[in-house]
Amino acid sequence: MIASSWLLVAFPALGALILLAGGKRTNAWGHLLGIATVVASFAYGLAMFFGNSFAEVVDTTVYSWIPVGALQVDFGLRIDPLSMTFVLLVTGVGSLIHIYSVGYMSDDADRRRFFGYLNLFVAAMLVLVLSNSFVTLYLGWEGVGLASYLLIGWYQDRPSAATAAKKAFLMNRVGDVGLALAIFLMFKYIGSTAYSEVFAGIGEVSPAVVTAIGLLLLLGAVGKSGQFPLQAWLPDAMEGPTPVSALIHAATMVTAGVYLIARSAPIYNLTEDGRLMVTIIGAFTLLLGSIIGCAYDDIKKVLAYSTVSQIGYMMLAVGLGPFGYALGIAHLLTHGFFKAGLFLGAGSVMHGMNDEVDMRKFGGLYKSMPITFATFGLGYLAIIGFPFLSGFYTKDAIIEAAFGQGGWRGWVFGGAALLAAGITGFYMTRLMLLTFFGKQRWRETTSADGRQFHPHESPPVMTVPMIVLAIGSVAAGFLLVSGGALAEFLTPSVGELAESEHGVLPHALIPWLTVGLSALGVLLAWALFGRQEVSIERPRNVSWPVRAARKDLYGNALNEALVATPGLWITRFAVFLDNRGVDGAVNGIAAAFGGGSGRLRRLQTGFVRSYALSMLGGSFLLVAALLLVRFS
Repeated sequence: MIASSWLLVAFPALGALILLAGGKRTNAWGHLLGIATVVASFAYGLAMFFGNSFAEVVDTTVYSWIPVGALQVDFGLRIDPLSMTFVLLVTGVGSLIHIYSVGYMSDDADRRRFFGYLNLFVAAMLVLVLSNSFVTLYLGWEGVGLASYLLIGWYQDRPSAATAAKKAFLMNRVGDVGLALAIFLMFKYIGSTAYSEVFAGIGEVSPAVVTAIGLLLLLGAVGKSGQFPLQAWLPDAMEGPTPVSALIHAATMVTAGVYLIARSAPIYNLTEDGRLMVTIIGAFTLLLGSIIGCAYDDIKKVLAYSTVSQIGYMMLAVGLGPFGYALGIAHLLTHGFFKAGLFLGAGSVMHGMNDEVDMRKFGGLYKSMPITFATFGLGYLAIIGFPFLSGFYTKDAIIEAAFGQGGWRGWVFGGAALLAAGITGFYMTRLMLLTFFGKQRWRETTSADGRQFHPHESPPVMTVPMIVLAIGSVAAGFLLVSGGALAEFLTPSVGELAESEHGVLPHALIPWLTVGLSALGVLLAWALFGRQEVSIERPRNVSWPVRAARKDLYGNALNEALVATPGLWITRFAVFLDNRGVDGAVNGIAAAFGGGSGRLRRLQTGFVRSYALSMLGGSFLLVAALLLVRFS
């Protein structure tokens, strides 16, 4: 079956081709085809998973893609534990999101095209995770960028959606430049971009170049996974339909950066500075996302910043190198379950509340939406690290590994991860209280379009995927982490999971601290939003920290000051040079020839007497010149 692994990509790619090229003829059954192709890919992935041992890495060549001189790039696939783990995540969770979308997008006239874009997204992500070279990975990398642009800007009549799509596209290009430069350095110093040759030859490259490659790969990962300083696009991506948010934040695009670091483990194992930078970015971002998540009233943006924070945990883990590669992937998998469930739950709430996203207009919805409440609640408990649910196992393991680094790194990285766990307990409990508990504030207000609220449960086509994801939110962590099952499985791809012996805190104490701090965040949220009546109107007179969090801790202002504004200045200067310099020189030369020829044209009168007079004058001048030379 490994020889036919290209079918994993072919199924959704064919679906995208048919749905996008077939036109209106596919409207009646297009959504069914979209689901069938991803389910087929998932089924084939399961068959491969259970039919092979994956004790070693297998590279397969589909065809010769770029045979140009020294640059020989095959379109090939790598089948190993890491790629198969992502195949099952992308196609499994992706299938549930496709099924959910049937109900969520039932009233959209272009639903067939929407499913075509979803299929394109899944196909591109599969190319990314299955590729056996960095150039092929880059193809999938750009493919998910294109698909995200199309889906985030789905509501083309909304200027905010168009702006968000453009923002995501441009900010990702910044990171993509880093990935491209890293690939150039690999070809220059190793002579190949294939994983097998790069990883075999990276030890012969100078440490400075290895570090440069690691940092450039990190820049690519930062852009795609929404990490500091390129995190601002991720919350704005909420402008797309909610299934898109679930697909981007849980199963595909934002996990690509974590995958890139883990896949490049042989490179990062040789550069301590590169690993340290990955860890710093992850630790800073997980705090950044959790703090901002406390200040928003938009249910989808709270979950978006939660994703920023949780991806930060994964980046922190993979930055620990052999101590954390497998732990980062484990948290990525459990996050795929509970974050997809949370986003689909938020979509279910919106479905029953006239597409409203302001949590201050919700309240008491557990009575009207019992299934949504139950499934969302399990995802909530998983993400805050409630004992024995998925997040408890995977996030706790990352915090323990961070403290296990010893010295200042243990205190700084472990402390940041522990503090973020408490903040996560606060903002997620606030979300639960404002949405499902307390007074039914929706009775006292209307939606943005003036309609009255009539909350109701979503149809089975939406609730069944939410139930499946809720089950994963409960059980996935134990199945993946207990006994080191996932770490052992991933060993051929990322190496063995190392254990630290010089932690700054006893290992047995860390789970108690994590649960205790998370519980403290829950109690604080309950004291502020559970015991007290919540106003429908957003408070205006708030302290500076709250205002700063509402402004994304000035992340957008920073990007505008450091990138956008200088870019505008450079563009204006370039336009000035083009208009006054290049165009001025070209137009000046043209004007000189035009004016000169116009004046010369006046000498061509057509009268013989004028020409004779000119010849006589010329003769006098010639004779005068000869006499001057003769007698000088």
